[in-house]
Parts: sequence; C-alpha cells; structure tokens
Amino acid sequence: MSETVPASRKRADARRNEDAVLSAAAEVFARAGVDAPVRDIAVRAGVGVGTIYRHFPTRSELVVAVYRHQVRACADAGPLLLASSATAEEALRRWVDLFVDFLVTKHGLANALQGAQDDASALHSFFVETLVPVCGAVLAAAVKERHPGDAPHPDPYVFLKGIGNLCIGAGRDPGYAERDAVGWLVSGALAAPA
Repeated sequence: MSETVPASRKRADARRNEDAVLSAAAEVFARAGVDAPVRDIAVRAGVGVGTIYRHFPTRSELVVAVYRHQVRACADAGPLLLASSATAEEALRRWVDLFVDFLVTKHGLANALQGAQDDASALHSFFVETLVPVCGAVLAAAVKERHPGDAPHPDPYVFLKGIGNLCIGAGRDPGYAERDAVGWLVSGALAAPA
C-alpha cells in the first residue's frame, strides 16, 4: 500500500527543490557561464536533471528565474544588512558586494534570451523597481551616518549603473580588479558632499 503525500508537503518539497536549483544554477553560472551543462547544476543542487527541466523547460527560463531569484535575494539583504551591521557604511559595502556577485552571474543573460525584447524589458523593469529603492535606503543611511543632517546622496539608479559599468570588464581581463574599482566608487559616494 503506497502512502499519499499531502499536497502542502509536495508544494513545500517542490519549492525547496526549485530554490536549490536556482541557488545551484547561480553558482554554476558564476563559475562557468550561462551555457554550463544542466547536469552540473543538477549535481550541485542534489536533484535529477528531470527536476530542473520540470521546473524550467528551457535554458532561457532557467536563466531568467535565476536572475529574478538573485534580484529578490539582493533586495531582501538590504534591510537585513542595515539591521545587523555595525555601521550603515559596512551594510552598504556588504550590500554592494552582493550586488557585484549578482552582476557577475548576470553576464550572458542577453545571449540566453536571444532577442526576446519583451523579456529583457520586463527584467530591466523588475530590476529597477526592486533594487533601486533598496539601494537608495542603504546608500542614504550610510551617507547620513557619515554626514548627519540633510546631506545629499547620489542617485541610487546612477550609483547602480556605475557599479554595473565598473563590472563589465570582469572575466575578460584577468588583471582587472572590479571590486577595487567599485570600492573606490563607494568611497566617493560617501565623501563629503560638494
């Protein structure tokens, strides 16, 4: 006699599997690019290849899901880092490190979407709507901590674009230290306002 598994437990198991796949895919993509073999992701996630295809029938669906998963994780980290870090500046620097990690995984997204302009546009909107407010809050807290009062802080959208532009060379030039460049950007953002 077979035991039936309650639907709520099946859903919880499916969510855990999906989260494991997304986390594993992010790690594999960061190391080997978005064209990495699905079997590598399955091994890292501890699931079968069929589980991945059941959740994400195409590579582009998997890449988009990883992108969205990482955007949400990065957004969720902002308030947590502000609450748990010794200073707002530490929270900002740790959050920026997470954002840089996310950007490294994002490379290759355009190729994976292969001309799906609507998907690319929707992802950009999701990115802006989700991350810009979090960046703005963490950045404002760090600037206010350094310069009490009504000191202006950089525009969070421009700040994120600046970080993105500094990360473009990552992976192409072994001598390029994007984290150093981004660190200098953060220091500049926290410098005394003009």
